[in-house]
Amino acid sequence: MDEPIKVLVVDDALFMRKAISEILQSDNRLNVVGTARDGLDGLEKIKALTPHVVTLDIDMPRMDGLAAVRHLMIESPVPVVVLSSLFSDGAVTFEALRLGVVDFVPKPSGGISEDMDKSRRQIIDRVKIASSVNFENIRRVRMLVGDTKENLGARQGPNSLQYLITLGTSLSGPNTVIRLLTRLSPTLPAAMVVVQEIAPQILPAFAKKFNEHVPWLVEVARDGMLLEQGICYICSNTQSLSIERNENDQPCIRLDKAVAQPLNKLFTSAAQVFRQNTIGVLLTGVGDDGADGFARIRDYNGNTIAQDTHCCVYPNLTQNAIEKGTVRKVVTESQLPGAIEASMA
Repeated sequence: MDEPIKVLVVDDALFMRKAISEILQSDNRLNVVGTARDGLDGLEKIKALTPHVVTLDIDMPRMDGLAAVRHLMIESPVPVVVLSSLFSDGAVTFEALRLGVVDFVPKPSGGISEDMDKSRRQIIDRVKIASSVNFENIRRVRMLVGDTKENLGARQGPNSLQYLITLGTSLSGPNTVIRLLTRLSPTLPAAMVVVQEIAPQILPAFAKKFNEHVPWLVEVARDGMLLEQGICYICSNTQSLSIERNENDQPCIRLDKAVAQPLNKLFTSAAQVFRQNTIGVLLTGVGDDGADGFARIRDYNGNTIAQDTHCCVYPNLTQNAIEKGTVRKVVTESQLPGAIEASMA
C-alpha cells in the first residue's frame, strides 16, 4: 500500500480546522499530521511535521495566507491548496495563483451543510493530486515593472483577426497562463481562448485582476461573444466552450454544459472555423484531454504546440498528446511565446 499523504491544515477558525481535518481523514490515503492557527504557526509546523501537502486559509491574524506562501516557497517548499472564502477578491485569487499555489478552492461554508458535503470530494481530490506535483517546476510569476497603466496603454494592435490561439490546461495551469500572457505581444493578428481548471466562482475576480497586469485584454468567456484581435477569453473547464460562426458568419464563442473532455471540444471546434490558422497549445495538466483535438487541428494544417513535460508541474496532458503523435512542436515554457509568434509568420 502507498505511504499515506501527510497533510497540514492551516486555518484560524477552530471549527474549520476540525471540519477540514475530518473531510481529509475520511479518505484512507490522507493523514492529517497537524493543524495550525495562522501563517506563523503553519511555517513552524511545516518544518516540524514535513507534510506532503498544506491546505491554507488566506484571511488569518499575525501572518495571512499570502505572506505564508511567500515565506514557505523559499524556506520550506511544499505544495499548497488554498481553501478560502475570499474567492471574490481578485487581488487575492490572482496573487495566490501567481505565487504558485496548486489550486485555489472556495472554502466550504456553514455548519453541517450541503455546501460542506459538496466540497468534500473536491478538497480530497485536490490534496491527492497536489501530492504528486513536480514541485521543482512551480515558480512565481514576475509581473511587469514600472507604471502598469503606461506599460499596458496600447493593448490591441492594428492587425485584424486572422488566427486563433486555443490554449488548454488543467491543474496548476493558471500560473503558466499568467506567465505566458506577460510575454506574448497583444499586437499579433490573433485572439486567444483559454480553457483551464479554475473554480467558476473565482474566475471573474481572477480575470479582472489578471487584466491589470498583462498587455492583452483579458475577459471571462461568455456565450455569443465575438472573437476580437488582442483579447484573451478565459473559461473554466466546468463548462464546455466551442468556436462557431454566427448568423453573420462571424467567429464567436458558444458555452454549454460540462463535457468529459472540454479541451478536445475547444480544439476541434476551433479547427473547423479557423482551419490552417488555428494554433493549439497544451500546457501542464492532469488527464488525457486535448490529444484528439490536436489531431483535428493537424488535419486542417494548423499548428500544435505542447509544453515540454520536463518543465510541467503535471506532465500528463502534454505527454499523452506527444505520445499520440499529434504535436508539431515541443517547447519549454520560456520558448512558448516565440513558438506561438512563429506560427503566424
